[in-house]
Amino acid sequence: MAHVSAAERRPQLIKAAIDLMTREGVAAGSTRAIAAELGVAQATVHYTFGTKEDLYRAVMEQLTHDLIAQVELAAPADAGFEETVAALAAALWQTLREQPTTHQLLTELSMFALRTPRLQETLESHYREVTAVTTKLVTEAAERTGHRLAQPAETLARFFLAGFDGLSVQHLSLPDEEAELTGLQALVAAVVALAGGRMELVTLPTS
Repeated sequence: MAHVSAAERRPQLIKAAIDLMTREGVAAGSTRAIAAELGVAQATVHYTFGTKEDLYRAVMEQLTHDLIAQVELAAPADAGFEETVAALAAALWQTLREQPTTHQLLTELSMFALRTPRLQETLESHYREVTAVTTKLVTEAAERTGHRLAQPAETLARFFLAGFDGLSVQHLSLPDEEAELTGLQALVAAVVALAGGRMELVTLPTS
């Protein structure tokens, strides 16, 4: 059997861990189970990542990177400030509707990390990165459209993310498409108002 380097094995194990924990939850993600998912020896997991926490850290980083990449691709290049915020919110919401298990896994990992000292730094890094990217997108939209922000971009980003986290938990727990759309529109309107715009519901673009 050909030797597979740790660099090659790493993305394979991350995918195996994501696939397993998406189906069965974080509690099922032992190194033994993840190794079995890929069809390799348990020692391969430890050789590649060191510990289970190191593998979980890589999983969180991968999930975060994938979601951010999808939202950044949706950023319009020629829309107004309000329309840009609405487009970004719609893009993020679309990832939730199309990949609910990904968001659920991230939520489970976040709760697990809160009780795992070795993962708390990873959790903080996850939220810092998401906040930084959202702040950047808000800043770029304001600069491109000449919109003078009434609040710091980071304040707007944190407010939006806090609201979105709440809506996402509602969607995962008790789905109601009409109520969720209204809630998302209200969240976008509130962000726009905090940014110095008009407090009215903004039509969200559809895919």
